[in-house]
Amino acid sequence: MNSLFVQYLDLQFLTMMFAAIAAGATVLTLAMPFMSSDTLGKRMKAVALEREKIRQRERERLAQSSKVALRQSPRAYMKRAVDNFNLSKWVGQEEARELLVQAGYRGQAPYVTYLFFRMTMPVVMLLASLFYIFVVLDLDYPPMLKIAMCIGCAYFGMHSPNLYLKNKITRRQLSIKRAFPDALDLLLICVESGMSIESAFRKVSEEVGTQSVALAEEFTLTTAELSYLPDRRQAYENLAQRTGLEGVKAVCLALQQSERYGTPLATTLRVLAQENRDMRMAEAEKKAAGLPPKLTVPMIVFFLPVLFVVILGPAAIRVLALQ
Repeated sequence: MNSLFVQYLDLQFLTMMFAAIAAGATVLTLAMPFMSSDTLGKRMKAVALEREKIRQRERERLAQSSKVALRQSPRAYMKRAVDNFNLSKWVGQEEARELLVQAGYRGQAPYVTYLFFRMTMPVVMLLASLFYIFVVLDLDYPPMLKIAMCIGCAYFGMHSPNLYLKNKITRRQLSIKRAFPDALDLLLICVESGMSIESAFRKVSEEVGTQSVALAEEFTLTTAELSYLPDRRQAYENLAQRTGLEGVKAVCLALQQSERYGTPLATTLRVLAQENRDMRMAEAEKKAAGLPPKLTVPMIVFFLPVLFVVILGPAAIRVLALQ
């Protein structure tokens, strides 16, 4: 043991050992670039190939959806009536197209149907009100008042398609608004994991479909537009226009700025997700705060009479029994 200890402390032995270690380290350092593979290049190549596959797949899907939409032509009699009366000029308006898109109706067929009902509903309501007021009810009112009531029904029929669209838009926006903060969280996770924005939108559309079909549909359409349109900014503008929500518009604006200036997207999405969640909570608190005034009238009408009967009923029965 003493001889080994002395040998380890020998200066010549230590010099040879450190020289061998240095030589081995030098050889290993020089050989490492040749031994290691280009992982970054492979990853970038895989991402590029995957992106091209997504673009091709979304182009095929968009082409198939366009073919299906072309087959869904409007009814022949509706199309004939719109063309004969030139309703696109007299009744048509660009705002109606935006309302139809926000309600989830796309293509020419819903627009033709909208124009057809804008023409027929006033006539139908006028005839129905004339028959109901003058024949069925036979009200003892002056004729001018009856005619005014019929004209009011016709006016309501003229605006009934717009009322239907606004009701449809409200329900659709409510569905999107409830699921949008969770969708932003999923989008943030996908972006931070290294996925491209097209892949992130596609993945989120698959996951959020159980909460909101409308939001999943919008994200899927945005994914197709990002792969198909030459200007990616137009895809974000179309998403904001189709939804009509301020939270979605803010996110689309942040995505446009990220595409244009290269700003970090993850931080922006995190802040916007928290803001949308706070807005959803504030709206729920607002509805909860407005609940007591709404319950006042039902309590007065339904609860208090029953309470009075329960309290005063036995006393009234005893008084009647004594008499």
